[in-house]
Amino acid sequence: MSPGRPATSTSALFKAAAGGDRRALARLLSVVERGGSESRELSGLTFERAGSAYAIGFTGAPGSGKSTLAGALLTEVRRRLRCPVAVLAVDPSSPVTGGAILGDRVRMQHHALDDDVFIRSMATRGHFGGLAAAVPEAVRLLDATGWPLVLVETVGVGQVEVEVAATCDTVVVVVNPGWGDAVQANKAGLLEIADVLVINKADRPGVQETARDLRLMLQLSGTLEWTPPILKTVASAGEGVAELFDAIASHRAHLQAGGELESRRAERALSEALRIAKGRLERALDATVNSPANAALLTALQDNRLDPGQAAGRLVEQVAGDLAGGGALS
Repeated sequence: MSPGRPATSTSALFKAAAGGDRRALARLLSVVERGGSESRELSGLTFERAGSAYAIGFTGAPGSGKSTLAGALLTEVRRRLRCPVAVLAVDPSSPVTGGAILGDRVRMQHHALDDDVFIRSMATRGHFGGLAAAVPEAVRLLDATGWPLVLVETVGVGQVEVEVAATCDTVVVVVNPGWGDAVQANKAGLLEIADVLVINKADRPGVQETARDLRLMLQLSGTLEWTPPILKTVASAGEGVAELFDAIASHRAHLQAGGELESRRAERALSEALRIAKGRLERALDATVNSPANAALLTALQDNRLDPGQAAGRLVEQVAGDLAGGGALS
């Protein structure tokens, strides 16, 4: 580090971000997105201070109005609670550049001058499931740097978007009137993870039919400790947003009263640890496969002199040996 230049280490940036420095926070979120050793160092710093923020996820089909609804809820939260709020908007990535469209951020620009609102767009970077792989750590970073409420809005990608449940305390599933057969929603898993169901754009025809279908699917799901309320909103006009705020507050109170909030977070921590471990093992396996030392093994496999099961066994043995010998996983 050159004399006179501001500190740029991960720990220095974290200290600055915790003190309210938005530029430092933005840089740390970029560290989280990149991953690697800096991100792991940051994870150790955030873990010690996180645990008090509440995360609300918005998920649903593309075009359902998630961004507009999240922005309207943000306005309601600022009006009623006046607490700082951070927003993570996960946008589709360009398959060429990896960059995000930032459309969700554009829709929330009327909050740009509010010092107690922080909005960050994150690219999916091809991550299947609508959530960037870095989102859980990003939420933890925001928590540790003093943002008590975090809104996470995901890319609408249909049946695999259930991954949002792995990050948030309350999951809001957004649909539209005439959204199609509710059985498809249940098959996609959206109804299974929904804590609050919202029929947005409720000024359009088909609202009652959609609400009926959703109620039917909830009944078929069996007895639930918490039955997701079905709300109707017109987010562009602010209609029904106050009721959404109340429903989320009720769900939070329900989780806290029964101790489910702590158990959910514990399950998420385990799930995240397993995901990270699997990712590291996969990278180690890729490195082993591509090692010049395994050229003969791959040739034998391609020439049908070695069956796939045998080849897999040898590769696993090599990875295990590397780990036993102190090999590092990034």
